[in-house]
Amino acid sequence: MTSEKFHHLFGGPPRQAGKEELSQRHMDIAASIQAVTEEAMLRCGRHLHAITGMKSLCLAGGVALNCVANGKLLREGPFDSIWIQPAAGDAGGALGAALFVHHQLLDGARPARTRDVQKGSLLGPRFSNDAVEDFLRSKSARYNRHDDADLAQRVAELIDDGKVIGWFQGAMEFGPRALGSRSILGDARSPDMQTTMNLKIKFRESFRPFAPVVLREKATDWFALPKDAESPYMLIVAPVADRVRINNAEPGLQGLEKLKARRSQIPAVTHVDASARVQTVDPERAPRLHELLRAFEERTGCPVLINTSFNVRGEPIVCTPDDAWRCFLGTNIDVLIMENFVILRDEQPNAPRHAEGTYATSFEPD
Repeated sequence: MTSEKFHHLFGGPPRQAGKEELSQRHMDIAASIQAVTEEAMLRCGRHLHAITGMKSLCLAGGVALNCVANGKLLREGPFDSIWIQPAAGDAGGALGAALFVHHQLLDGARPARTRDVQKGSLLGPRFSNDAVEDFLRSKSARYNRHDDADLAQRVAELIDDGKVIGWFQGAMEFGPRALGSRSILGDARSPDMQTTMNLKIKFRESFRPFAPVVLREKATDWFALPKDAESPYMLIVAPVADRVRINNAEPGLQGLEKLKARRSQIPAVTHVDASARVQTVDPERAPRLHELLRAFEERTGCPVLINTSFNVRGEPIVCTPDDAWRCFLGTNIDVLIMENFVILRDEQPNAPRHAEGTYATSFEPD
């Protein structure tokens, strides 16, 4: 997406993903572009505040998906609160078109409300337990059904055992982030989980970061968020709280070697600058994920899990039970949870024991 002038100015063409190793130059250019973006957003925000005097800011557009800049604007900018449209990129135009027709053409009422009327952005299809069980029977899958109370305890146990979970629940999210309906979940306390999930499940570079999902009521204990702040759409990066940090970063490490230094009690979701892209979870928008986090905290003392989208590199997030089943079998996900059903990989007669990424080659890199 860059021009020949850009290549000339910065000393070469873009890196070929998957074919060319990351160099310090690549990292420096990326960091510089990020720094300029953050400064531009801060200046825009300060200008808007100066001319309007308003205390709250709403963001949309593709750049509003820049979680690091959003977090900096929230912490250092002049606004008391920021709300970011979760489908802030081009796909959000569909939502805007529908709202335009309803409010402008059909004169639909538009009352001011304080709560999130997007309702977690859970606007996609959902599948009942009966539909899921019919599908599993059609695949001759082996499974166990759990009631709501037992399901969270069982999944918390599996995650504590180091299992990677494909989590398929309720209505699908609208937008680019998996918010706990079509997610892959793992143990954020594991120092090896980031690399494992990247290489063996997502089939992408080992350094790619994952996001923490945390109980909303415990978020400020683990992350340096403003009091009463929430980040339900995984669009804010915040520093990991001081009490959670581990100050043993090895001196002299360069480039990707920095990933080897453990910086917090939740290393799988902690970036090299000791920050994390936070998603807060409440019982109103995501009751089953909230219950799972409560069960995991009761078991381990940690209310934080890894949450990444249920797909591989370049593939859309899974939507249907068939999508989830194909991704489950084509990767090294250990357990698939679809509604109230628990499907263990090792119990499936036709599941490959060690997926090698052939499934992922059918999709272009993202």
